[in-house]
Amino acid sequence: MAVITKFVVVREGVEKMTFTSKKEADAYDKMLDIADNLLPFIEQSALGLDDSATEKLCFYLAENKDQLMGLLKGGVAPKSAPTKKAAKKPESKT
Repeated sequence: MAVITKFVVVREGVEKMTFTSKKEADAYDKMLDIADNLLPFIEQSALGLDDSATEKLCFYLAENKDQLMGLLKGGVAPKSAPTKKAAKKPESKT
């Protein structure tokens, strides 16, 4: 019999994703915190985005925070394209 340790990220009582390492779970939880903090900032803009587009944008920016921070500090865009998986919210990873 095998014993498997799983780390589950839970938000507001809802299981968001499951990981096999604490480091991955903590990184995902931090990304969700960043996206949650970006939401009111993006909502107050005059962009006219619907709720779904606003949420996708927040996840995209949070998931690509390292590249975004470089750009905000005056750097140039990285040669490799940022990830596009931010538009989807995965439910579980095992």
